[in-house]
Amino acid sequence: MKNLPIVLVVEDDKAIVHLLTTILNANDYKVLSVGTGREAISSISSHCPDVVLLDLGLSDMDGIEIIRNVRQWSRVPIIVLSARNREKDKVEALDLGADDYVTKPFGTAELMARIRIALRHSSVDGPDTPSGKATNGALTIDYDKRRVYVNNEEIHLTQIEYKIVMLTMLHIGKVLTYDFIIRSVWGARPTVNNQILRVNMANIRRKIEANPADPQFIITETGVGYRMIDHDD
Repeated sequence: MKNLPIVLVVEDDKAIVHLLTTILNANDYKVLSVGTGREAISSISSHCPDVVLLDLGLSDMDGIEIIRNVRQWSRVPIIVLSARNREKDKVEALDLGADDYVTKPFGTAELMARIRIALRHSSVDGPDTPSGKATNGALTIDYDKRRVYVNNEEIHLTQIEYKIVMLTMLHIGKVLTYDFIIRSVWGARPTVNNQILRVNMANIRRKIEANPADPQFIITETGVGYRMIDHDD
């Protein structure tokens, strides 16, 4: 008998629960479902699911509070599934520790891809000093030599540009907010803002992308941040 990955669906709309259960079962996932925030926190603690699909609009507790609570003691991948499409909601959820944010209505193929990415990288939380090499499609980073290659050709990046590319590779497939990237790359420096980050990203794209206007490696999540496309998926 296969040891199927466990997905906890936190959703109070029975029609959506039924839809997600059907989709997930068809793709070889075991599904648990709860309809309240209190049940969600209890189930994450007791059942240790492999990934959580979380609706923000629950009857007893806002999903944001669930993320804040769970992130105090667990690194389980959390994918938000919400009808809320305001940038403020997305940024808040991601900054608090959600791994991804999918807006309803969602496409089945996209959701399955987001789940696979979350599961594949759930055990990798971005070490401070990575070693060896990492490859994503035509892009390769040699962490030991601090060098970046595209199609086996070395790309000359500044120190800051390298840090940004490295950070997105370490969190491949995850949406990184502007604030997270700034804090990780520059530290708590109030003189650095989103515009400085955008300038650096524009320079990076000119160097690593065949067409900077249509990036294939680091894409923009409008109003939220950036995400490294996982080409293994």
